[in-house]
Amino acid sequence: MSKRNSQAAKTAARERLRAEREREARRAKVRRQIIVACSIVGVLAIAGGIGYAVVQASKPSYWEAAKDDKIVKPAHTSGADGTTVVIGKSSAKKTLELYEDPRCPICAQFEQAVGKTVEKDVEDGKFKVQYIGATFIDDKDNGEGSKNALSALGAALNVSPEAFLEYKYALYSAKWHPEETDDKFKDDAYLIKVADTVPALKNNKEFRTAVKNGTYDKWALVMSEKFDKSGVQGTPTLKMDGKVLQTAAQNPPMTVAEFNQLVDQALKG
Repeated sequence: MSKRNSQAAKTAARERLRAEREREARRAKVRRQIIVACSIVGVLAIAGGIGYAVVQASKPSYWEAAKDDKIVKPAHTSGADGTTVVIGKSSAKKTLELYEDPRCPICAQFEQAVGKTVEKDVEDGKFKVQYIGATFIDDKDNGEGSKNALSALGAALNVSPEAFLEYKYALYSAKWHPEETDDKFKDDAYLIKVADTVPALKNNKEFRTAVKNGTYDKWALVMSEKFDKSGVQGTPTLKMDGKVLQTAAQNPPMTVAEFNQLVDQALKG
């Protein structure tokens, strides 16, 4: 090989190497651009996700938002907000105040044992009954069932006082009342299923629409506030003439015999 050919070969090799280095530099630059672009997109996505989470977290919950709704008062109520629910004959001289939380297991025991006696006494004109609904169990476990069931009771009351009493009894029944830790009453479909056991509410389109639309949700919240302001500390609580009806052990009457004894004493007082 001549020196000239050898030099030409070296020059060609250097040119090929230079060209290859330039191509590799361009490829590296493109890779860097892609990495930077992906990083920017990732950062924006993370920031967007955080921003979305912050916005969602700052939004009021459904029940928080319901506080700003316009109150719809059920029929068969009185008072400025329709939260005075008194059922019974006008001739009855005294009124039994009954404080209950729909999810309360002790209320369920009371209703299962004494509920029908209360209804019969009301029908017979022995006394009227005033219902005050509570939702403190929801507050305790961040639930919704007490509020939702109270709203559904408002829808039942709008149908008739009798439908209200029958529906309340059904909700507290051994068949339908869930464990306190099971927030079943938050489900509209479940509340409607229970309502279908009450003749006046079965397939009642107006009642179903009210439950699904939350027509009485604000009313339920205002009713709950009434309970909170009453000074009553637990449920069930029974009062007549401002006096709590309780046994010697300072418990609510949980049998028909205890209930009759305490009510008869209160009626004479």
